[in-house]
Amino acid sequence: AQPNAGTAPKTGRSKKALEEPAARAPDVDSLGFQAMDRNVPGLSHVILQKLNMKSYEDYKSALDGRKSGSDFGIRTYFDMFQKMEDTFKFCVECKKLPDALPDPKSLRRCKRCQNVYYCGVACQRANWPMHKKFCKKLKLVALDRLVEWLIFTGDIPFPTDAWTKPAWDVKGWEDWFSMQEQLEEKLGAIMAGRYMTLLWANAGKPRPEDTELRESIRRLVTDFHSRPLTIGLGLRLFGIDPLTRPLTVHVVGASHVETLNTRLTDYDELTRMFPGHQGMEVVMVGVDVVDGPIMRPPLTTLAPRGRIYLSSYKGLYHDFWESHVETKLAARPDLVVGFHPGFHACPDLLAGWLPTLLLLRDYGLPVLFTVYSEQELKASLQILVELETHIVGYASNPFASLRPEQVYSSPNKPPVYCSSHYIALLGAEAALGPEELDDDD
Repeated sequence: AQPNAGTAPKTGRSKKALEEPAARAPDVDSLGFQAMDRNVPGLSHVILQKLNMKSYEDYKSALDGRKSGSDFGIRTYFDMFQKMEDTFKFCVECKKLPDALPDPKSLRRCKRCQNVYYCGVACQRANWPMHKKFCKKLKLVALDRLVEWLIFTGDIPFPTDAWTKPAWDVKGWEDWFSMQEQLEEKLGAIMAGRYMTLLWANAGKPRPEDTELRESIRRLVTDFHSRPLTIGLGLRLFGIDPLTRPLTVHVVGASHVETLNTRLTDYDELTRMFPGHQGMEVVMVGVDVVDGPIMRPPLTTLAPRGRIYLSSYKGLYHDFWESHVETKLAARPDLVVGFHPGFHACPDLLAGWLPTLLLLRDYGLPVLFTVYSEQELKASLQILVELETHIVGYASNPFASLRPEQVYSSPNKPPVYCSSHYIALLGAEAALGPEELDDDD
């Protein structure tokens, strides 16, 4: 069961080894694409081909906003949705890509979930015992993947209202939705909007029932607001009060996930969470920060009262600390947050994160990391224990995204959820004296 945000999280102070091994290293191909599984060869090349991109640099240029869709031959809404769907086309049973089949058009989609593909009846029958476990969830994944477009058009999220409950009384999304006045009218306006109509006129799939669409919108709204509300949760867990002084939050390891098309108002839900706050700056720091409105230097003065100010730095966090924090070009953080840092995945990623993890530990900074799943949680805790960080606690995140996400190249697995769990850290683990040690340890 998911604990309430206000309850004490489970302690992580024991140094006993966690039994489950770290997740297998991700596969990074020669183009720089990263997959969560290695069993679909050439998937990155398919993505480039379908999007009319010649190289990974083209892909990065698109993410960074240096090239538009028209530069890659995308001329219509139908073309855009079709090319996106094409990147999911491979036989989920035998793993063959369309080009490896006698007839590339022979791939057929599961009618129930509208998500996975098969090259023939034999593969579909062989895969059904596994697929039936996940078919219903994958239907939600496929739907949300299309409706997500409404975030980029500005239809999602809907305008939110001032919180009618103190932050510590809002235990999760049920409480949050209960504070939204005229919720059904807001959802109805999105349903009847121009871009929702355009979506289903061009998606190549039948429009779902209104009930399904409303639930998809709700899930995507939680996905959008999960990051700012998780930051708010971190402030509460560490007893940091935004009402008493201006605050600075560093988002470490930020990438296109946090910064692609990010608007200056995207974290304003923190103002509704803490009405009357003294000002808060959120600085996105990472090598893959995407150019856009938030690509502006961190403040050298206090954050403006009552406002959430977004800024960014493109580079490694320990470099940012040396060049900006130590030289007073940026404020020392009151809280550091890392959304899915991924240092558990393989030795190379851990090596890249190690200077930052040690910096956070040695400076005694309050840190909140989030992970996608319990497996990631266990693997990450193992590493943090070995680094002798003081683990204040870990638990399910009451503001985790409710949007299910599939493992891209192996969809027949349990879906994961953004920021499903959190880990709270504060400095180094104190050395225990002989009288404090348990014999079993």
